[in-house]
Amino acid sequence: MNVVPHLSLVLLLLSLCLGLRATAALPRSTPETQGLSSAGLQALVQRLDERVDEMHSLMIVRNGHVVVEGWWSPYAAEHNHVLYSLSKSFTSTAVGFAIAEGKLGLFDPVLPFFPDDAPPEPGARLRAMRVRDLLTMSSGHQTEPPRSVEEMTAKSFLAHPVPHKPGTHFLYNTPATFMLSALVQQVTGQTVLTYLRPRLFVPLGIEQPVWDPNIEGISLGGYGLRVRTEDIAAFGQLYLQKGVWNGRQLLPAAWVDLATSRQMSNGSNPMSDWDQGYGFQFWRSRHDSYRGDGAFGQYCLVLPDQSMVVAITSGTRNMPAILDLLWEHLLPLAKEATLEPDVRAQTSLREALARLALRRPAGAGTSTLLPRVLDRTYAAPANDSGIESLTITSADAGTSLELALRVKGRVHRYPLGYSDWNYGRGPINAGALAALPDEPVAGAFAWENDDTLVIKISAYETPFALTHRLTFHGDEVTVASEANVAFGPTRQPTWIGRAASAP
Repeated sequence: MNVVPHLSLVLLLLSLCLGLRATAALPRSTPETQGLSSAGLQALVQRLDERVDEMHSLMIVRNGHVVVEGWWSPYAAEHNHVLYSLSKSFTSTAVGFAIAEGKLGLFDPVLPFFPDDAPPEPGARLRAMRVRDLLTMSSGHQTEPPRSVEEMTAKSFLAHPVPHKPGTHFLYNTPATFMLSALVQQVTGQTVLTYLRPRLFVPLGIEQPVWDPNIEGISLGGYGLRVRTEDIAAFGQLYLQKGVWNGRQLLPAAWVDLATSRQMSNGSNPMSDWDQGYGFQFWRSRHDSYRGDGAFGQYCLVLPDQSMVVAITSGTRNMPAILDLLWEHLLPLAKEATLEPDVRAQTSLREALARLALRRPAGAGTSTLLPRVLDRTYAAPANDSGIESLTITSADAGTSLELALRVKGRVHRYPLGYSDWNYGRGPINAGALAALPDEPVAGAFAWENDDTLVIKISAYETPFALTHRLTFHGDEVTVASEANVAFGPTRQPTWIGRAASAP
């Protein structure tokens, strides 16, 4: 059963979409022109900065115009950001296009698409699982199938027990979204990344999307997508406009309505934004809104009643706090009529947004111990992280530093600034699903006291930052490390290194 069965309409929409060129950025406007108070928006930005563990970006769109945009340095407008489960809403969109083009049916059973991956004797519930059940997180599983890059495949998904009747039991299920990605690839011959490029990414001006694949080359679907903050906002605006972009119907309005409405119950707490119902890879939220969201605070929030879209990236341990602040401080600002211009407040808001920055380590720029610890290599004891040694060097007598970590035979160098961030590349490891082998990073340092050097390394295309506290005593250094967020424990085991000869 297809959402848009009329073939001529499908072909028309597809031809329009394929013929589009990348559009300009979303138009900008003063807040007052769009019925929002600049002073009120500045107060919201200040509260987000104060109360959220680590904000990375914020963009607010009202009536199709960007009225607020800010990035917490070293994050910046031009950089992609890892979306984690916000990727799911993009995968759902690919399914919507495939259904509109007649390549897939909403109620098609899943198993026949994967004859080579099916178990020898599939059970009745597995045979009954439909595309719609994957979309609504009601595949019938009691527990999630394997979801790591190495283990998440169609074969592992189809081999997992299905104790519930599909369509009746809600379980947030990242491998189910992977199966939607695999389905799109089965019926189109393209990964969802390639398939969405002419249909979604190019029309919306999303220039450099990146989507990690599994070991078989299938886009992960449930996570792994990276785009810019404005790309998130444009995606939300497309849905707010019922699939219309620059006057053209890119995505069928019928699909938008289905995908963003309550298709599955997922709880009963009226005060929880995670209990308001679930659509097709979109969460329903309070205040008659809906959203895509990802781990550690990646948000595409659509508020139809206010004609507003909010795009946020962050690295927070408290995702609900962000939505609570938006409900408390943003919703009351929305007025239907244009407000009187407030040039002073607009200037103050722009200046506040330009000053946004992550908190760097606090302390002095140097220490009396510096000459003793520079260029000394401290050997690490055996550890699960594979760290073998640590060295602090400087090319300018300590004005800036470099942290060199030898890990499993390879030396990774992280430039560190005191008055600002210094930039480089290196691996970041924040647990399962967050072992990132080569990331653009920014580093900063300060001497917390004369014997303790604090280092912060931010992987600014991801939610993750690592803080290392190095306490020097004699020929030893005690290293305590903690991530801002992680899949699993944020604190890493403390270790003591002993001075050795340089590598």
